[in-house]
Amino acid sequence: MPKVVSRKFNQKTERPSKEKKDEKAAASASAASAASRAFGPLFNKDLGQHILKNPLVAQGIVDKAYLRPTDTVLEIGPGTGNLTVKILEKCKKVVAVEMDPRLAAELQKRVHGTPDQKKLEIMIGDFMKAKLPYFDVCISNTPYQISSVLVFKLLEHRPVFRSSVLMFQREFALRLVAKPGDSLYCRLSVNVQLFAKVEHIMKVGKNNFRPPPQVESSVVRMEPRNPPPPVDFKEWDGLMRILFVRKNKTLSANFKTDSVMEMLETNYKTYCATHDMMMEDPLDMKAKVQGVLTKVGMAEERAAKMDQDDYLKLLAAFNEEGIHFC
Repeated sequence: MPKVVSRKFNQKTERPSKEKKDEKAAASASAASAASRAFGPLFNKDLGQHILKNPLVAQGIVDKAYLRPTDTVLEIGPGTGNLTVKILEKCKKVVAVEMDPRLAAELQKRVHGTPDQKKLEIMIGDFMKAKLPYFDVCISNTPYQISSVLVFKLLEHRPVFRSSVLMFQREFALRLVAKPGDSLYCRLSVNVQLFAKVEHIMKVGKNNFRPPPQVESSVVRMEPRNPPPPVDFKEWDGLMRILFVRKNKTLSANFKTDSVMEMLETNYKTYCATHDMMMEDPLDMKAKVQGVLTKVGMAEERAAKMDQDDYLKLLAAFNEEGIHFC
């Protein structure tokens, strides 16, 4: 009969290595979780959450907003409130729009029981879907993935607000302020500068955030033109799309592509039909477009070096001939 040998494992020296690794990993995860709780709530990377932790930078942003005691401030993405508490000191009311309910709860706790509690209104939800209230100034540490749509939603807001101080990825910010001839001058630059005066006011290094983003940041101040220019934005942007597809090519070259000609011819025929206008027979759309470019002296100009006045003059000349871009 086989002999049964009973053996006790020495836990310190003979425990299976896999069990040791599992316990070590669990301990490490527990420590990381505790550290995270000590420094605030977990951040949602999908929402682009990077909390500004440097109080000097936060104060600088608030100072550049030139707030008045009577102001209502719209803050987009307040996070845990590092900017919010400084804004509350300077204005009458803050409406903070926060998508993450956990961060909204942190912000609520932060001001609870303080004199500023009654001055803070928190809207939980997606800023892009929210109906915005009246505000005088907007301040935002902007989630970078919504930068462009955020800018245009603000510019479309009525009544026109006084100014906004907005944090963006460095390159995006530099596009907003780029001038004719700059390498970053683009359709975004032209479209935003049509409706607002934009200036770069501050660089912010990635180490000023928790967790640090992968890119450097900048702060810009945007002051909407009031009243807004009397320009149909869809029409304007339709022209910009054509000009900036190849911004370093001549305007004449950009308007010769088949797709552009087909679109303009369709629009022209529709315009003539809806305005009881006689249409040329036969219609030579290329010659008509080139005639406009020659008339305004811009056939050999390049979008990369043109300014707002040039674009407005060009759009008006096309419209006079019944040529439209939307």
